[in-house]
Amino acid sequence: MYQQIAANKRRSIILVVAFVGVVVALGYVVSTFSTLGDPIVVVAVVVATAMALTSWWAGDRIALLTAGAVPIDRTDDPALYRLVENLTIAAGLPMPKVHLIPDSAMNAFATGRDPAHASIAVTQGLRERLTDAELEGVIAHELSHVGNYDTRFLMLTIVLVGTVGLLADLFLRSQFFGGRRRGEGEGGNGLLLIVGLVFALLAPLVAKLMQLAISRRREFLADASGVMLTRYPTGLIGALKKIATANEPLVHGNQAIAPLYFANPFGGVRERWSNFFSTHPPIAERIRALEAMGT
Repeated sequence: MYQQIAANKRRSIILVVAFVGVVVALGYVVSTFSTLGDPIVVVAVVVATAMALTSWWAGDRIALLTAGAVPIDRTDDPALYRLVENLTIAAGLPMPKVHLIPDSAMNAFATGRDPAHASIAVTQGLRERLTDAELEGVIAHELSHVGNYDTRFLMLTIVLVGTVGLLADLFLRSQFFGGRRRGEGEGGNGLLLIVGLVFALLAPLVAKLMQLAISRRREFLADASGVMLTRYPTGLIGALKKIATANEPLVHGNQAIAPLYFANPFGGVRERWSNFFSTHPPIAERIRALEAMGT
């Protein structure tokens, strides 16, 4: 179990480093061949910084508002509140704010820039249709996201994807609509320019795939960490099986916050493409990984 957690952490870090490498490489291509030169990179950095600050200070509120989550306290649902409270004590984390999403689909998510500013949201369907042990497994998974600072990883990947998209778009516009290319008449290497154009075209797709890979790695890590917290993998496995069988999308599913959810918020419609274009690994793979941990 500990080896799997360590491996997931290593893979996430490797992916983030590679992600940053893509951004740096694209920045070099832009500054070398763009008709706008270095200022275009400065613009992208400024925009990325603004995105990061917005995500840092208001990302959790935006996510909860988008999901339609309603805050609750101990008097609204004593059992749910006590379950979250007991798990946070066991995990050594501050008590997060608890929210309920009025949706019949079974799902949940955690958000917040750090454990001291965390929130947990569960859907009405999850609350009503899971056993106590299954619900505990899901909450432990979400608290593991909080303890592992996965929301920071998510913020970083969102900013990096946005930076890559902005750089690539501005570079391509400058090449196709900017008139004379930078380096033309100055011994500029046409072959390198072609390579730069191809890279700029492919970089946003590569960046998105890397973001999805990081998100999937963090889901496996949260599964493993959640089981360590409850010491009862059967509960989380049972929750995953019920969600897979229900196959119900969220009414207000949103692509922007999809990586936050416990399971794919779009149901099984996109499950066939999960290896490439989903923020979550297939539920069957998550169940197999959890079953392997118990052997």
